Amino acid sequence: MTTTTANGASLLRPTRTLFRAFRFLSRCYNRYQQRLDLSELSDEALDDIGLTRRDVTRECSQPFWR
Repeated sequence: MTTTTANGASLLRPTRTLFRAFRFLSRCYNRYQQRLDLSELSDEALDDIGLTRRDVTRECSQPFWR
C-alpha cells in the first residue's frame, strides 16, 4: 500500500531515501571504526591474522566510503 498526498506524490519516497542515506552513513562509520581498530593492532597481532603493517596502511588510506 502506497500512501499518497493530495497531489499524488508518494510519501514513501522521502522515507526510503532517508533510510538509504542513514544506512550508507552507518556503513561508512562502521568502516571507519574497523580501520581505526585495525591500525591500533600490534605487529604481532597483525601477523597472527596474516596482515602486514603495509596492508593496514593501504587499507586505512582508502576513503571512508569505499
